[in-house]
Amino acid sequence: MGRRSIENSRRRRYLRENRKNNHYFKSFILVIISIAIVIILGLYLKSLKLIDTNKIENGIKLNGEIVGSVAKEIVNEQLVKMPIKKEILISFAGDFTLGTDDKFSYEGSLPAAFVSNGKNYSYFMKNVANIFNKDDYTLVNLETTLTNSNVKAAKDGDVYYNFKGPKEYAKILTSSSIEGVTIANNHIYDYGEEGIKDTISTLKENKVDICGEGYKIIKDIKGVKFGFLGYTGWESSDKLKTKIANDIKELRKQGAKVVIPYFHWGIEREYEPCDVQKNLARFSIDNGADAVIGSHPHVIQSVENYKGKLIAYSMGNFCFGGNANPPDKRTFILQFKAHIQDDKLANFEYKVIPAMISSRNDKNDYVPTLASGENRINILNTLNQLSPSLKGNINDEFFSLN
Repeated sequence: MGRRSIENSRRRRYLRENRKNNHYFKSFILVIISIAIVIILGLYLKSLKLIDTNKIENGIKLNGEIVGSVAKEIVNEQLVKMPIKKEILISFAGDFTLGTDDKFSYEGSLPAAFVSNGKNYSYFMKNVANIFNKDDYTLVNLETTLTNSNVKAAKDGDVYYNFKGPKEYAKILTSSSIEGVTIANNHIYDYGEEGIKDTISTLKENKVDICGEGYKIIKDIKGVKFGFLGYTGWESSDKLKTKIANDIKELRKQGAKVVIPYFHWGIEREYEPCDVQKNLARFSIDNGADAVIGSHPHVIQSVENYKGKLIAYSMGNFCFGGNANPPDKRTFILQFKAHIQDDKLANFEYKVIPAMISSRNDKNDYVPTLASGENRINILNTLNQLSPSLKGNINDEFFSLN
């Protein structure tokens, strides 16, 4: 009996030690698995920019604090090593004259097209809306007033125009994912102070961002701040240059990682930019702009590589109610793909999307349409011929500046 008791005692001690060892082994495995889970989760959340390293808590408590402290150290070390990369796509287009001059015939006008197509706000952008819907932000030149006023501003010269559209035409923009406009142009005062006040209040009511005439856009896009400015550039005066430089600095102070001015300038129907355009564009880049966009000449103009940054002097008309059948219907959408790394602009890629301001060749139906066939080739060839500093690289596939 004594010998049997001793054996039983040994057996019980062995089982207890075995269970204890198994417990330690299982705890060790749990520690390893927990660390792995925390690391994987941390990396995944960081890729979505949903993690803040300052908010990682002490972690999982298992057999003490070792898992949490080790995991935190490992996750922090991995997060420091991983660059945060983002791609942000911005689209620009030219002149949007969403209205008409009452001296024009109603037949064949933009308002007549609106009525004949069932007062459908999305009618005008139906052939390009897919592009604007897929980007992250779209900015265009609104070259009209949106007002009910009938009091025209006095203008000099034998030939002049006063453009306006009803206030509800702001929905032409919003129905097609156009988020921002510049109102810095020669038609925003066509109906005096009442006209511009009505236009601004209407755009605000419809949640359309505004730059120009004292307004600046600073927009958070995917967690990155973009700044857009609008100017009329009829002369390269010191006063205007000082304002441009100060505005760029102000947007940088507000956290803008990308700043792009949009100018209304140049000489109508001229395919080459004038000296004033070149001077203002290059000055803007020398003072911190990341690119420069332009409009007003009603035709496309050259694109320039200036110190590794892009200047598009004129994109031409786009949805243009100012002419029922302009002889040159060529235009383009300019897209910028911003590559952001660690919250800074690393570089841009660019795409020129050739288009016509009308879906018809015989008249303006006010429906901008992507160019195809000979029209597409003609637009790209013309831009490359006008733009020697781009070395023939202008294309409707993304390209970089050399």
